[in-house]
Amino acid sequence: MPGNGAFREVVVSLDGGVVGAIWPFTVIYTGGVNPLLWRPITGIGSFNLPSYDIEITPFLGGLLDGETHKIEFSVTNSLNVWYIDANLHLWLDNNSTKTVGKLLKHDSKPLALSLNSKFEGLNGTFLTRAYRSISSEGWVKSSHGKVTTRFGQEFNYSNSMEIGKGGNLQVVNQTINFNDGVSFRKSSSDACSFKSVKNFRLALFSDNFNQGNDTLLSVSNVTLGFNEKKYKNENFGFGTSDLQNLQSGQGVMVVRNNLVVSGVGSTQQVYQYDNNKFCFFRNISSSNYTIIHDKVANTCHKSEHGSSRYWAQQMVVIPK
Repeated sequence: MPGNGAFREVVVSLDGGVVGAIWPFTVIYTGGVNPLLWRPITGIGSFNLPSYDIEITPFLGGLLDGETHKIEFSVTNSLNVWYIDANLHLWLDNNSTKTVGKLLKHDSKPLALSLNSKFEGLNGTFLTRAYRSISSEGWVKSSHGKVTTRFGQEFNYSNSMEIGKGGNLQVVNQTINFNDGVSFRKSSSDACSFKSVKNFRLALFSDNFNQGNDTLLSVSNVTLGFNEKKYKNENFGFGTSDLQNLQSGQGVMVVRNNLVVSGVGSTQQVYQYDNNKFCFFRNISSSNYTIIHDKVANTCHKSEHGSSRYWAQQMVVIPK
């Protein structure tokens, strides 16, 4: 399939075995879909790429055997340009002469990937689905005692794509559900646990209309959503946080002889974060390179039903 299809994943391997994966949020840079959409509001993550965590503590016992080990990164279905970088976080135990550990369980099921397509000429549909789960458990013994760590990941992916009008029409709806969690416990205490539930959304509509005289009217609409909820149990300092970041844009370009001669683009973004102690809210809109609405709230209080309400600390409304 040209372009290797819609699905991508970053796979993390230790000595040839899969220990974790990342199904990344779809970042659209400032030239993507329609350049008029992303000035001055750029696509989510385009100037600050999201980072992700992989827990390899259950494998620590094997890594401390004095031998050389290899951590590798690969991208499923990638093209020839994918930049990957990572940091390895290590904590040293100054009160122990030797740290030992053992991997108890590891289950990494193969990627389940399906693609169904139906085409006549350049027109047709694609439906791509994927699923993966990874889990591991191991203990480490140090000056802190014997600590057992569990790490788990579960992924679901769905992408539907319609191509029509000889390739001029494109409609995409994509959803990524990416959940992971880690827990650890000492033999004499209850487990501390942390869980992250992520939902990444992409919706795209793009169409070209022939206006004659070598002129096209290019219309595009795009929606991006980055949502994440985090949960910690009481032994981990009980708390929850909720991040919702939704962005939508609409653009029209007049293209004559393959050159853009005029156009208009508008973008709206709503960002909302709440961790029970701190709230932040921003609703901002732009059109034709100009901010036309900007509302910020960063103080919240709980209603009688326990939900957060936002008090606006700053509001800027700029008329067209």
